[in-house]
Amino acid sequence: MSPLFKDMGVGLGLRPAHHSLFLEKTPASVSWVEVISENYMPWTGRDFGRSLQTLLKVRQDLPVALHGVSLNIGSSDDLDVDYLKRLKRLIDAVDPAIVSDHLSWTGVRGENLHDLLPLPYTAETLELVTAKIARVQDILGRQLLIENPSTYLEFTMSTLSEPEFINEVLKRTDCGLLLDVNNVYVSSINHGFDAKTYIEKLPADHIGQIHLAGHSQNDGLLIDTHDAPVCDDVWQLYRWTTGLIGKKSAMIERDGNIPEWNELEQEILKIHEVRSEIAR
Repeated sequence: MSPLFKDMGVGLGLRPAHHSLFLEKTPASVSWVEVISENYMPWTGRDFGRSLQTLLKVRQDLPVALHGVSLNIGSSDDLDVDYLKRLKRLIDAVDPAIVSDHLSWTGVRGENLHDLLPLPYTAETLELVTAKIARVQDILGRQLLIENPSTYLEFTMSTLSEPEFINEVLKRTDCGLLLDVNNVYVSSINHGFDAKTYIEKLPADHIGQIHLAGHSQNDGLLIDTHDAPVCDDVWQLYRWTTGLIGKKSAMIERDGNIPEWNELEQEILKIHEVRSEIAR
């Protein structure tokens, strides 16, 4: 599997608030969309719901990326094979351009905590994560992209930095990286590291997609809430990143306080603006 990824241009995390718009006519500013995998997968023992028909209609006009939130790749639990089989059914139905999930854990002992929780960056965790990613890619028959996390604490037991850990995962599994620029910024403020130095340590040819989103502040921490516009500092970091690594498929994520289309499209057009400044 090649670690090189096609630049699809500018995308959007498509949510139900804008389904009707995309079903009527694809906005010219959007060249691909991403959806949350779990919102379209069939439930255990059941067939697909009506949401898949909506997605397939959008898919007639645009490439689709599937972004999961329940792979639980960092948990000590075994992989959920039933979940992977249902995800594989969705992949076969949609033929997505990208399949991704998070470098995190979401539950243990069979309980889903419905949150993206941080990992200790140790040799033991590295063995666990890489073995699971390798098996996931075998089962799905697809190269997986993993997303760098936003974190609010760090483990004293960690022996690797986050970029070092990510680099080892990419090298050992040949998976790709979904670079969430907002997550880098959020974590850099929460933990006091330099966001540009972090990004410089990542292998550009393994970056297959970029997320841009807004965040909020709570009790002195930045929280990756996706319920606000992208802030100026994140835009500046994205502009710098694009100058460093070149044009990559980039999109806006908005999951809360979703605005009317005209307002949301201004952020999409801003990605176009940044990309137009880059020669490559």
